[in-house]
Amino acid sequence: MSDEEARQSGGSSQAGVVTVSDVQELMRRKEEIEAQIKANYDVLESQKGIGMNEPLVDCEGYPRSDVDLYQVRTARHNIICLQNDHKAVMKQVEEALHQLHARDKEKQARDMAEAHKEAMSRKLGQSESQGPPRAFAKVNSISPGSPASIAGLQVDDEIVEFGSVNTQNFQSLHNIGSVVQHSEGKTSHTRATQPLNVTVIRRGEKHQLRLVPTRWAGKGLLGCNIIPLQR
Repeated sequence: MSDEEARQSGGSSQAGVVTVSDVQELMRRKEEIEAQIKANYDVLESQKGIGMNEPLVDCEGYPRSDVDLYQVRTARHNIICLQNDHKAVMKQVEEALHQLHARDKEKQARDMAEAHKEAMSRKLGQSESQGPPRAFAKVNSISPGSPASIAGLQVDDEIVEFGSVNTQNFQSLHNIGSVVQHSEGKTSHTRATQPLNVTVIRRGEKHQLRLVPTRWAGKGLLGCNIIPLQR
């Protein structure tokens, strides 16, 4: 018993993080204690089936001569001690499992937080690498009733995309003129104009517009004045 109690004391005083191996060791000790309890109960059973509470004296008050009193007393004492040890080990198993479960939940939460942080960082990195869209031209004036006015263009709109023209390939206003002229195509025998996708920045917000270059009462196909921006 003293060896078992020493192991019990040593296990309870160990510091540090509980591991799966610690739990397995506790379970091994539990099974070992249970085996010892059974062995001591077998001793009692061999002594005329005497249990933990039967008297060890006869009806006249003399020590019983039909059992080994020393073995019975020793077995009873061992069972009481082992049951206390078993209760202590079961408490340690419960606490260890609780710690493992809590640590797994913390690790899961930490992993999720790190994954979210990494995703946000990657998204931020992509946003920074792409940067905000840069305008290459600005709407300087618009004639009322013109195709540009009908499409929703406004004065001071900064153009970041005009049909196939964008910041990367823009060289001069001739690029925009070419796109406008090219949009005037022929479909069958009727003259049809293809709409242009125009992206502008207006007061810090991006707007998508569809502009249809059309001959109207005024000059040109757009009815607006566009000036290039300093690059």
